[in-house]
Order: sequence, then C-alpha cells, then structure tokens
Amino acid sequence: MVKQLNLTLSLRNRTVPARIGLILLETDHTTELEFARHMPHDLVGVYANRIPYANPTTPDNLKRMTPMIGERAAQILPEADLDVVYYGCTSASFVIGDDLVAEHIRAAKPTSIVVTPTLAAVAACQHLAVSNLAVLTPYLAETSALLDPYMASNGLCVVSHACLGIEDDRIMAALDDKSLIKAAEAADHPEADALFISCTALRAIEVVPILEARLGKPVITSNQAAIWYILRHLGLPQPTRNACDLFRTLSELGQH
Repeated sequence: MVKQLNLTLSLRNRTVPARIGLILLETDHTTELEFARHMPHDLVGVYANRIPYANPTTPDNLKRMTPMIGERAAQILPEADLDVVYYGCTSASFVIGDDLVAEHIRAAKPTSIVVTPTLAAVAACQHLAVSNLAVLTPYLAETSALLDPYMASNGLCVVSHACLGIEDDRIMAALDDKSLIKAAEAADHPEADALFISCTALRAIEVVPILEARLGKPVITSNQAAIWYILRHLGLPQPTRNACDLFRTLSELGQH
C-alpha cells in the first residue's frame, strides 16, 4: 500500500541560477559540446532545441530557417523565462541579420537577451580593440562573401578572407585540429589585429591557445565569442579551459 505524505513543501525559485537556450541546426555536432565544456554547470543550465536545416550552406538554404526561429525558441522550456537565447549559426546570422533573428526570438521569449555568433564576435573585437581582421570560414565562397559587408557595417575592416569551400556543416565539424591550425595560419595576415574563425560547426576553441601563441595575436571563434559574451552578461567568471586573450580580459563588456 502506498502512503501519500501530507507535508508542506517548498519550491526552488529556479532549478539553476541562470538559464541559456540554444537554437541549433539539426546537423550541429559541435555547439552543445563547446558550451558543456566551458560553462559553470552549478550556475548555468543550458537547454537546446534543434531547427530543420538542409545543406549545402548557401544563402538561400540559410534564409529558409527564418520562419522557424521563433517557434523553436518557444519550445525551449515552454512558458518559462530564459536569461539568454543563442542562435547558434554564424552564417545564418549574417545572411538573415542579427535584428531579424532577435525579432523572431523575442516574439517567443520577450525577456531574453538574444545572442548571435556574429554579434558576439563583433563585441569581442571591440573589447580587444581590433580594427583590422583576418577571417577564416569553412563555407562556400558565395556565402563567405556576405560576411565582409557585415563586418564593415560594424566598423571592422577585413584585410584578408579565406574560405575552405565546404558545403556540408557535418564535414566542417569533422575537421581535425591539424587541419584547423593549418587553415588558420594560411588565413592570417600581417596587417590583421586578430583572426576570426567563423562557424559554430568548427571545433575551433581547442586550438585557440596554440594559434595565439603562433600568430602573436588574438584568435576569436564563433562559439568562444558567444560563451564569453553570455558569461559577461550573466556576471559569471570566464572559463579556465582553453585560456585565451578573450577569456583572460577583465574589463566590463561594452554595449554593442
């Protein structure tokens, strides 16, 4: 026989102090891993949802996600507030536009701060006093070309831009450290203040300390910039794993 206890119970205000929602491509193999490895688990809950996406990484395919962004945000802890919602696709962010991405997410989660990889990367460049940027992307050239005017509109000069011409984000995620390092070194430029490795699919955070030592300048990646930006917004300490110029900086995050 089961006995039902007649107790006065108290509830937590939240199961965890801060809540982050991730909207990820259904083919993303990387972002959850990088967030899991770099977030303070006792202070942050990370909750992910997937959005339908079809390769190749052309501008048209990226734009097709737009009508689904708000719906996918709404499905993350329905009827609960999120402190941050991160739309984890760099190419879609600069193709669709940060403002339109934020509009769709805020329709579903109006109290959330919306973060995109591009917004975070620009904030990281501003924080590190970067003016001239070298860029490496894994995308097709037609998609990569749209990143330069985005950076220019945010006051950054792209002095060199190299792409790998890969059309499938699952292949991007499979690139090993040796390939990423070789590509990054080839993409760098002596006039660049920093190197930006664009794409949330690339498992690039792990090679940042190696590249900064070799290149002698900051290296910014999509997920790394987003993690830094989100933790700063939440007032939480930066990661100690994969210490880099961005994670080591101590001044307050400026307004984007």
